[in-house]
Amino acid sequence: MNNIQLSILALLLSFTIVWFLTPHIIPVLHKLKFGQEIREEGPQSHLAKAGTPTMGGLVIQIGIILSTLIVGFFFHAIDWFGVVLVLVYGVIGFVDDYIKVSQKHNEGLTVRQKLVLQVVTAAVFAFWAYTSNRIGPEMSIPFFGLVNFGFLYVIITFIAIVAITNAVNLCDGLDGLCSGVTSIVTFFFLFVSIHIADIHSAIFAAAVIGSCLGFLRYNVNPAHLFMGDTGSLALGGAIVAMAIETKTEILFLIAGFIYVLEALSVVIQVSYFKVTHGKRVFRMTPIHHHFELGGWKETKVVTIFWIWSTLCVCLAIFLYLFN
Repeated sequence: MNNIQLSILALLLSFTIVWFLTPHIIPVLHKLKFGQEIREEGPQSHLAKAGTPTMGGLVIQIGIILSTLIVGFFFHAIDWFGVVLVLVYGVIGFVDDYIKVSQKHNEGLTVRQKLVLQVVTAAVFAFWAYTSNRIGPEMSIPFFGLVNFGFLYVIITFIAIVAITNAVNLCDGLDGLCSGVTSIVTFFFLFVSIHIADIHSAIFAAAVIGSCLGFLRYNVNPAHLFMGDTGSLALGGAIVAMAIETKTEILFLIAGFIYVLEALSVVIQVSYFKVTHGKRVFRMTPIHHHFELGGWKETKVVTIFWIWSTLCVCLAIFLYLFN
């Protein structure tokens, strides 16, 4: 099989795993009373979602990891970097979600706990990427090709891991938003992986797309299942792993523009609030809530964000091909 065929196989396998496993997970989460707690200060329309099973990200992780391991094993191309990143961030998200559902409130790990876990994780994986023969200290710069950053690469990658995983996490807030945007953005990494003939990351990227699409069946409005931080942090780990492996951290800023926009809206809101002692730039952040409170239906916000993600991925591919 060639790289495209293997990618399709991984995509179909992960999609099938998630599609058929999810209906069996939902009743279990219901029985365990792992229901979503809704922020009281959020859009009032979201209050009806209280009690919807969360932590559905477990099936996303299972789909990604099993598909990557099975296809990678038979064709000697297991992407351990991606698998371990997904697993580690998935565990962090699971712990965060478990605290929320067990304590019946919307706050999980403290800011300090999350920061420590993320800093340690980012440091380990940044150094792993730097010393890896398959990855190394290079990044692709549009119009300049591959540039070797030396040890500075570790610092840049460390920042990228922390920033990207949190940005993807912030994108999870509306039915189908994070899973839909992630499946679209991951197509960029799949394209690049096939273009550079990196079968490891190609299989992994295809598995991520398949899992997101399979999960989307149960996550579109009205959602029967939420991914929780168990899913959004795991997907953040997957996105950053693919950006590092394909050396496209810079182009991620374009391909993953929706993630960047979500994170920037929060930074701007918090900074402006502190400087002006209580004034706001947006009605609510992350910015998808700003549009909701402005009168857009949830489905419209999600659809518009999907459209913009598709356009941004096309632009990123266009710029990548100039290298």
